[in-house]
Amino acid sequence: MKHLVGKVITKKYSFMDDEVEVRKLSVSEVFKVQELVKKSSKKSDDASQLGLLRDVIRLAVVGAENLSDEDFDQFPLGELSNLSNNILAFSGLGNSEAGN
Repeated sequence: MKHLVGKVITKKYSFMDDEVEVRKLSVSEVFKVQELVKKSSKKSDDASQLGLLRDVIRLAVVGAENLSDEDFDQFPLGELSNLSNNILAFSGLGNSEAGN
């Protein structure tokens, strides 16, 4: 099993009539997301919720790690939300049907 440490599992998801490649989050990344969710839930404003979406997508989507906040502002909110939900489900959080 040691040979599997660090192995990255990916899956493609539809995003804006195209595809993006999503990495399954590691245990440490899932814990990081859970901390981000806790911080975000303490603030109920839209900006912190959008910040959470950005952070999750930057962590998991191949090639998204260097997107600026301004880049994210160019995407439709519904598309970002759906992608974030797919990421969380794929990594074992949230709706289990989206990850299968």
